[in-house]
Amino acid sequence: MDPIRVPPEMFRFTSGDRAGLYVSVLHAFGESNERLITALGIDDVRTRLRSVGWLEALEDDDLTAALAQLRVWKLVDVIQNHSENYRTAGEYERRNLQYSLTRQGEAAFAGVVHAMAVLASTGALQTAVLDAIADRLGDLIEELASGTDRRVFSALSELESHLEALRGNTKQFNGELQRLLRAEGADLSVFHEVKAATVAYLQEFLTNIEHRRHAISTRIRTIDDYGVGRMHHRALLGAELPQMTGADPGAAWLEHRRARWEGLRAWFLPADGSVPRIEQLHLVGRKAIITLLQVLDRITESRRRSSSAVADFRELARWFTVVPEQDDLHRLWSTVFGLSSARHAHLAHPDPELVSPSSTWSDAPPVEVSPLLRSAGRTERFARTGRVRDVSAIKAARAEQAAAERVELEAAWDLLNTDGSVRLSAFGRLDHAVFERLLDLLGRALGNPPETGGTRRGSTTDGRVEIVLRPPRDGARAELKTPRGVFRGPDYVLEILVPGERKRAKNRQGQG
Repeated sequence: MDPIRVPPEMFRFTSGDRAGLYVSVLHAFGESNERLITALGIDDVRTRLRSVGWLEALEDDDLTAALAQLRVWKLVDVIQNHSENYRTAGEYERRNLQYSLTRQGEAAFAGVVHAMAVLASTGALQTAVLDAIADRLGDLIEELASGTDRRVFSALSELESHLEALRGNTKQFNGELQRLLRAEGADLSVFHEVKAATVAYLQEFLTNIEHRRHAISTRIRTIDDYGVGRMHHRALLGAELPQMTGADPGAAWLEHRRARWEGLRAWFLPADGSVPRIEQLHLVGRKAIITLLQVLDRITESRRRSSSAVADFRELARWFTVVPEQDDLHRLWSTVFGLSSARHAHLAHPDPELVSPSSTWSDAPPVEVSPLLRSAGRTERFARTGRVRDVSAIKAARAEQAAAERVELEAAWDLLNTDGSVRLSAFGRLDHAVFERLLDLLGRALGNPPETGGTRRGSTTDGRVEIVLRPPRDGARAELKTPRGVFRGPDYVLEILVPGERKRAKNRQGQG
């Protein structure tokens, strides 16, 4: 394939101080061509400039200079109008010269229009285009069998237009898809929604794509059996190309049609037996789905609160620093690890739990030694197994204590329930135990990274109580009083959701 060579002066009009005027002039000629007006005088050019949006004042010398420069770049041609009758010399000067776009000028303006359209458009994978290609191939087979040459040309033109739409949309969508896979630094919520929607879109497109490919390939083989050259010859007769110059346009037209047909085969049934492009698109789509799902999993995992043995032990150490009594420390240790007191000697006390494992030998009470230890090497006589101690009273006491602590905790959460957004200073005076729980929630929220807008979220260890914390925009300060002192800090806007309130909030969201 020969390399694409662009004339060096073809797109010079898009840069420089007067680029806006040059583009507007070409736009004016393009609008006139759509109305089948190919030649414009200088007054016509000025009128067309206003219709395409050029509203600045423009002298005749400036407009003439711009047309002359476009003529130097071979984008505009000028001819003399001999068909008019001129009454004055001034009228002859203004209406004698007629300007029109050259083929290079038409191509340059079409390139700019196409580039702007690509920037503004969005690629897509459309199963409707695949169905349309299959339908046009079916129509083409029917016309080849019993239709006229004109209908063969019409069906072939529609088929090529659908193929071009498939190629353009696929290339642009694949480019956007690859940029999406490399996207970084986006808002996580928007990023999550876009990727989830893209996965659903790809899955819908890939459904039954093999069936569509098989139908198109079968119809391409049918046309191959009929004869591609014969089909193109009939389409050429139906095109009725005019011979505007001495050269026959049919040869170039047939060569372009053959190239388009090879492009169609490359997508669905390559002549060299290589992998069809539609199969490559299928592989790219599946790989993109896997990659997107992996990224979605990473985003989901990153949103969850990290938990590890190190974090758990640090939290346990913090609990040990706030428990006031020694007995409570032992109870906490026994609850967490499920271990009894350590015994460092062979002989133990009747009730080892009454003796602290850290007591020295001199401070510990004496241990009774059985006389059988010296005579028989045993510490006691072996007899019937002793009765299991009744611990029902201990269990009842512990259950009662746990229930009291639960009631106390629920009362504290009820006091902290904000039922909406409030300022930190709204709490005023708090009991010290309630203040400690509020301080713990504040610490959890401030320990998490901020979301968009500076909002921070935190929750208790069991996840039942959640706090939403927003920084004060007015820089206000809060002051909370407790029986043990005064707490001062930023007057945050916060919202605390206890279990019942969180359920009602979810219900409200579901109804909304």
